[in-house]
Amino acid sequence: MSAAPRTPEGPSISAGAPGTPGAAPAALPVLAEVVRSGFVEGHHRGSLVVLAADGGVELALGEVTAPVFPRSSNKPMQAAGVLRAGLDLTGERLALAAASHSGEIFHRDLVQKMLVEHGLDAGQLQCPPDLPLDPVEAETYLASGAVRDRVTMNCSGKHTAMLAVCAQRGWPTESYLDPGHPLQQLIHSVVEEAAGEPVAAVGTDGCGAPLMAITLTGLARAFRSFVLAAPGSAERRVADAMRAHPEYVAGTRRPDTWLMREVPGVLSKMGAEAVQAVALPDGRALAFKIDDGGSRALGPVLARALTLLGVDAPVVTRIGSAPLLGGAREVGEIRAAF
Repeated sequence: MSAAPRTPEGPSISAGAPGTPGAAPAALPVLAEVVRSGFVEGHHRGSLVVLAADGGVELALGEVTAPVFPRSSNKPMQAAGVLRAGLDLTGERLALAAASHSGEIFHRDLVQKMLVEHGLDAGQLQCPPDLPLDPVEAETYLASGAVRDRVTMNCSGKHTAMLAVCAQRGWPTESYLDPGHPLQQLIHSVVEEAAGEPVAAVGTDGCGAPLMAITLTGLARAFRSFVLAAPGSAERRVADAMRAHPEYVAGTRRPDTWLMREVPGVLSKMGAEAVQAVALPDGRALAFKIDDGGSRALGPVLARALTLLGVDAPVVTRIGSAPLLGGAREVGEIRAAF
């Protein structure tokens, strides 16, 4: 691949970079283009970083040392924080604690079981009521007469785990989403340790939980640290649970599930606003963000980045397929442009 010069592992955040208050938008490279009937009708710009097995930067496109909100790509770190706080989760339960689940029946059932197991009820969850994230599941859900519910919300597994450890530790449960809460302070430390850099800003995620901003390089480095962590550590336990039970991390019709199921040892987690992080078991890793948040470009960009990492598997083609329709037939595609 055509790579930028290798850089030290510790990125710096420059003043005025995208993601900082008052920053002027920079011209980011085109990562994907929208092609209809042979005509390029649009572009998706963004930033992407690829790390080599030794952690050095192999490829950098755009602003990879500027802070971004990784959104749900931070969830493995949040789950590790829950483990460090003392909650003993394993298997599907731990995978669900790191999930942006699709709201399928097996997701909702396990959230309910976890609430009961820890003496909690759904009314204590502070994630907003929502429909299933998966559109196919949402149609079935609505057809059954069901309405928006906190358990159905894609972050309910994470919130259940957070509530459970607070109840176990005797920490306040009504303020578990406060950035100053002991659990959130611990998660803040886990994010900084995994990313190898300070948290640049703290915001509020779509589910209401505190959201820590780090650079894309830091995000890739965090995923790398999870797959290389010592067996039995909180980080490795999260990575192992996610890889063993990917359907609980995402759902039956989701690229994260397909990738972790079909490529041995891969850790993968998407986030809202078209963020994606992936690590291979040898320490190679990637992270990217589509600047306009266009999730339709996520698959083609991810597939191209995986190819640059040397991943050669049929699932890469499946993930990269993003056809455009016209008159109910395929007339174009969204394709990677790097």
